[in-house]
Amino acid sequence: MNSASASTGFTSSKHYFAYGALCLLWGSTWIAVRVLVRDVPPFRAASIRFVLAAAILGLAGAAMKLQFPRSAREWRSQAILGITMMTVPYAAVFWAEQHITASLTALLFASFPLVVAIWSPILTGQTVPRRALFSIVVGFGGTAALFFQGVPYSRVGRLSAVAVLIGVVSAAWATVSAKREVSLTNPLVSTGIQMAVAAVLTTTASLTFERGQESHWTAASLSMLLLLAVFGSAVAFSLYYWLLRDIAAYQLGTIDLVVPLVATLEGTLLLREYIPPLMVAAMLVVLGAVLVVIRSEGPEEAISLSGRIET
Repeated sequence: MNSASASTGFTSSKHYFAYGALCLLWGSTWIAVRVLVRDVPPFRAASIRFVLAAAILGLAGAAMKLQFPRSAREWRSQAILGITMMTVPYAAVFWAEQHITASLTALLFASFPLVVAIWSPILTGQTVPRRALFSIVVGFGGTAALFFQGVPYSRVGRLSAVAVLIGVVSAAWATVSAKREVSLTNPLVSTGIQMAVAAVLTTTASLTFERGQESHWTAASLSMLLLLAVFGSAVAFSLYYWLLRDIAAYQLGTIDLVVPLVATLEGTLLLREYIPPLMVAAMLVVLGAVLVVIRSEGPEEAISLSGRIET
């Protein structure tokens, strides 16, 4: 799919509605994870989410008679993405949100396009403009402020923030290194395979590290699980790929700028999470730097910076 060449931009109310729905759905998944891991061990919660989402996408792919990978190279690429794009980042997020707020987790992930910009010249040889490099430095300054001011003054709190940043680095590496390898695979099929791989690995992690831990299923945790599996995965990705037929990928990348704001607002209103003033300022710095980095690239390179990770 060449979304760049076929793009026409936001030309109808349906485009704006789908874009707004994506911002709301993916912005809400952070708080959903926060609520879910209060009642269910994190790796177990992640594994169930992946099983349900993979099943939904698999059934959808079969019903639509979509083509699955044929070569060993394609399967290998999907397996690597299942580890680096799905398992590592999401396992880190689910574990971390036991100890840090949903809004802080989302804000830390706002540095994702910045990390992609760092990986791009290392892995592909693409140069990054000086303006973008300067913004990267400023953006990571804001991320550092988030780390030291928004993270709880506890060892586990700081380890949780580090885990989230490791997830960001892993997902950014996957976005850049595997971009060409998966171009021949249908996006719905690709996402389903990756989630199936993540389901196997997170289930293994749960059986290894969470043996004996009980799950306390409540109406809230069950509803959050369904939100993550059905709406945060199957529905949201379907909307995303539908938009890609008409909207350039770099335009959809701006969703990453809106998601942290939605997560922060919901965390404040629904979970009464406190947001220090410096954390708000750091958020604006990070998001502003991300915007500058994306706008500093040409259309083709901007697409390479628009890869995303959503919970």
